[in-house]
Amino acid sequence: MKEIPLGVFTLIAGILVTLISLWVAQNNSLLPEQASLQAPLVDNFFNVMVGIGTALFLVVQGAIVYSLIKFRRRRGDNGDGQPIEGNFPLEILWTLVPGIIVIGLGIYSVNVYTEMGGIEVNSHHMIAHDSEPNSSSIGIGSAPANEGKPPSLVVNVSGMQYAWIFNYPDSDINAGELHVPIGQDVQLNISANDVIHSFWVPQFRLKQDAIPGQPTQLRFTATKTGEFPIVCAELCGAYHGSMRSSVVVHTPEDFERWLQENRVAEQPETDQTVAVHS
Repeated sequence: MKEIPLGVFTLIAGILVTLISLWVAQNNSLLPEQASLQAPLVDNFFNVMVGIGTALFLVVQGAIVYSLIKFRRRRGDNGDGQPIEGNFPLEILWTLVPGIIVIGLGIYSVNVYTEMGGIEVNSHHMIAHDSEPNSSSIGIGSAPANEGKPPSLVVNVSGMQYAWIFNYPDSDINAGELHVPIGQDVQLNISANDVIHSFWVPQFRLKQDAIPGQPTQLRFTATKTGEFPIVCAELCGAYHGSMRSSVVVHTPEDFERWLQENRVAEQPETDQTVAVHS
């Protein structure tokens, strides 16, 4: 049987690896549904990493299987293998390729972080507050397209063992769930009252630590109505697993209705005291 030339075999293997990797990258279904404007940015980056990881897995496993078959010991061959020590071109290759991949992913991740509105230390987001100790925030701020625009809604989020408290300063409402309108720019000012917590909404692809003494920020736009879980992603004590809440995304009309209902609920009852003069 005539052997396939090495060049042709390598070309066919390369095409197959590329096609399989691209298919897995676009059809892995490993992440939950997207529910925020920032989610596609994270998903695209994740899919690129899945594609690269699949390609590397196929190449490495393919090389192992090929070596097991090609260089297996033949029947009756009791001699020693060839004394091979090192392969400089191959060592350059398997050092250079991972280096290029890591640098490329690093640059891509910085671009994604910037597009999402990542706040850098010493950026103008922080410099503007340098005169006020502990007032500067880190985290995810406004995206470049919304630079300088105020958010549509501001919510103060407090993490404590083992609950999240949401305060709406413009409405003087306190709640155990986060309620936001769809399609509007929302800013969360996050703080912690005791230990480090981590505010995570998987469907939004957003996670931000809540740090005692250090304000953090998270800014997002919800794109799908519904109820999504809020999870603490930082081990914070014995009942860490029960530190959960929900973010409820309303239509603008339903959100206004929720605000009105909770404004009424938050109003203190008027004391009806009758003074009797003798």
